[in-house]
Amino acid sequence: MASLGVGDLGAFLREQRRQAKLSLRQLADAAGVSNPYLSQIERGLRKPSAEILQQIAKGLRISAETLYVRAGILDERAQDADAGKPPGVREAIDADPGLTEQQKQSLLHIYESFRKENP
Repeated sequence: MASLGVGDLGAFLREQRRQAKLSLRQLADAAGVSNPYLSQIERGLRKPSAEILQQIAKGLRISAETLYVRAGILDERAQDADAGKPPGVREAIDADPGLTEQQKQSLLHIYESFRKENP
């Protein structure tokens, strides 16, 4: 089966799953998807819907929006503009090679919580 151009998403999901110390089967169960389907997503063979991405995000305990951006469903710049955030914060965190994906997610989560406190 040919790759659908979602390899970056698949690699990202695999890394998040490994950092969460979850097996493929455990994440599939938590997300309510089949083990083979999740494996195909991680290998870039399937392009999941927004609903499936949301379920996977819950299983990984990360932001669904992060997965939407990785999957090309949501434009990161539009997301930041829509939320009234100054451009560049997400980009700076994502571009920092000195941070792990888990650290990046933690920083983004903290940033989002501060933004919600200050309307």
